[in-house]
Amino acid sequence: MRNQLFSNISNYIKLLRMKSWAKNFFVFVPVVFAKLLFDVNTFYIIVMGFVTFSIASSAVYVLNDIVDAPKDAIHPLKKDRPIASGKISQKNALVLGAFLYLLLALITFKMNLSFMIIVWIYVFINVLYTMFLKEIVIVDIFCIASGFMLRVIGGGLLISVYISKWLILTTMFLSLFLAVMKRRVEIANSPDANEQRTVLKDYSLNFIDQIVAMTGSGVILSYALYSVADKTVEKFGTERLIFTTMFVIFGIFRYMYLVYKKDRGENVIEVILTDPPMIINLIFYVTSAVFIIYFYKIWMSF
Repeated sequence: MRNQLFSNISNYIKLLRMKSWAKNFFVFVPVVFAKLLFDVNTFYIIVMGFVTFSIASSAVYVLNDIVDAPKDAIHPLKKDRPIASGKISQKNALVLGAFLYLLLALITFKMNLSFMIIVWIYVFINVLYTMFLKEIVIVDIFCIASGFMLRVIGGGLLISVYISKWLILTTMFLSLFLAVMKRRVEIANSPDANEQRTVLKDYSLNFIDQIVAMTGSGVILSYALYSVADKTVEKFGTERLIFTTMFVIFGIFRYMYLVYKKDRGENVIEVILTDPPMIINLIFYVTSAVFIIYFYKIWMSF
């Protein structure tokens, strides 16, 4: 009985894609670069933004899995998803999905109006993606990428801070890079990928590789330019943020290595949180960025 209970809970956790909630940490980006990370009130507000996006993303995932269940059932990896495998019935999934959308409506109604609009734009785009936009070449990767962009913009609007245009560009290029890498893995790993996702027939590895090169370069250049922009130097009182660019470059190169040589990358969060070099690089980046932004001037004054 207890094993059955744990199994059911595990299936619902998988359906909610709780591991993917890590993507919602993008809402913290404006807080970190606005030097408000250690402000208690601001931190509480942004945590609520994280929770809101987590509910929104889970609601989207439930709908997506209901619609995609027939195709997921023949996918080598997705066939084990709760609905596709029959571990959770479509009726129960519909009830859960309806509850999540209702809960999201109640929460966003009491939040910043601009943030509420961003959250529902995110939901709207993803519903359209689930229904038909995922079958339109190029549009599909922009839909995937929009989720990361909206999280960053939403985080900025939630706490009413200015977001550097270079930082927005960095996020845009990073989002597109991750989205197109996801498509590359799908094509490379599935011999019958076209049957599972129709849009994949409109892509080729050569075409995707060109987009990867452009978006990967865009991430590095945009971030480097942000780190030495006049407003950035003025705000942080130093140009030392440029040194964190090496961690960004390593992250892009390592991710490409994992996709091209190890056939990993369909699940961004899984790659980042299970690859030791990526984890170490992320720790170094966060530690050095936080030190430079928050403590460098204090350290130099001693």
